[in-house]
Amino acid sequence: MTDNPLIERAQRFLSALRHCQVLGLSVHDASPQGLTLRLPYSTQIIGNPETGVIHGGAITTLMDTTCGISTVCVLPEFEICPTLDLRIDYMHPAEPHKDVFGFAECYRVTPNIIFTRGYAYQDDPAQPIAHVVGTFMRMGKPGQLKQGGAA
Repeated sequence: MTDNPLIERAQRFLSALRHCQVLGLSVHDASPQGLTLRLPYSTQIIGNPETGVIHGGAITTLMDTTCGISTVCVLPEFEICPTLDLRIDYMHPAEPHKDVFGFAECYRVTPNIIFTRGYAYQDDPAQPIAHVVGTFMRMGKPGQLKQGGAA
């Protein structure tokens, strides 16, 4: 356990997602400024066996999950927030045999939509593998009916 409640909330969220367990995703850091998840390098997620480069789908999953879970950094209580839209711009392939980190922040929160942005990197956040922007629908706390309205 950690003394950081945001890391604990993010880890609980992450542990409920089976595909993230299979990929071995873990919480690296969490603060009000954003969330960082770690995708460990594995031969099971290689996209090109000749080069050992990680498949883009694994990085897409990392970034969708990072953006989605970054909502715990800005919301006072857990809410269900499914992905509405996700755009990833790949800058260059990940280097083989190295873990990939995904960082995301929520830059705008409305009553109905949360807007996120972030990047994937390996050794240096200033040299990103990919940039991401995503929007997530706020559906409210589990078991709570959400009232309609515009973003």
